[in-house]
Amino acid sequence: MRNTAKITTAVLATGALTLGLAACGSEDSAGDKNGKLVVAATPTPQGEILDFVQKNLAKKAGLDLEVKEFTDYVTPNTAVQQGEVFANYFQHKPYLDDFNKKNGTDIVPVPGATVHLEPLGVYSKSLKKLGDLKDGATVAVPNDTTNEARALKLLADNGIIELKKGVGYEATPKDIAKNPKNLKFKELEAPTLPRSLGDVDAAVINGNYALEAKPALSPAKDALVAEAAKGNPYGNFLAVKKGDENDPRVKKLAKLLTSPEVKKFIDDKYDGAVVAAF
Repeated sequence: MRNTAKITTAVLATGALTLGLAACGSEDSAGDKNGKLVVAATPTPQGEILDFVQKNLAKKAGLDLEVKEFTDYVTPNTAVQQGEVFANYFQHKPYLDDFNKKNGTDIVPVPGATVHLEPLGVYSKSLKKLGDLKDGATVAVPNDTTNEARALKLLADNGIIELKKGVGYEATPKDIAKNPKNLKFKELEAPTLPRSLGDVDAAVINGNYALEAKPALSPAKDALVAEAAKGNPYGNFLAVKKGDENDPRVKKLAKLLTSPEVKKFIDDKYDGAVVAAF
């Protein structure tokens, strides 16, 4: 029997999170270190990777794993901070640093548990190459701080815009120094970006949401341009509340997530749309 509980949520206001997540927690998730390990994740590819571990590797390693899936980038961190789940797997370091700073949380990466990279890509229903963007075209980008900066950097790296010098992981359209095509930027929630393609000239979409689109979008095959994997700081990792890094269940999961079996699963299933980072 599949031991994965799927919960689909919208992005929720912080004040509503405690009530909405009350049914997700268990005493085992925050207490008994020999009990069930409950992990929050976004569905694709993180939930799929965890499901593979749960069905094929966890039992042999003596790990009782349960996965709770969410479709936004806020709830998984809030759930860990509040103790409703013990760990999460959905984010990269720049996003986590920004989240901790803005929310006063103390969530940390698990050492040695960076699992994969989802290349960010630029997609369009009307363009065959990025250079075909017309004067005044509209480009949709993620509206969360680090992924918006990441999207703008991808456009800058491909000569579409130029960012101000020294701009880091918090760049916004206000930090564009040169915009020769007079592009307009539409800032949207990351999960909605694939659905925006019919309303904009192009959209910069996170890899997991590209894969979840119907039909699915592949950074390797469908993107006009996509991020390079080499030297990329946006690898996704297992994360916990500070102080829980050495929980034996977490250490078991970290080892399984960076095993040869998981690497083969990623390579075989995603065909370059998701890349193993270990």
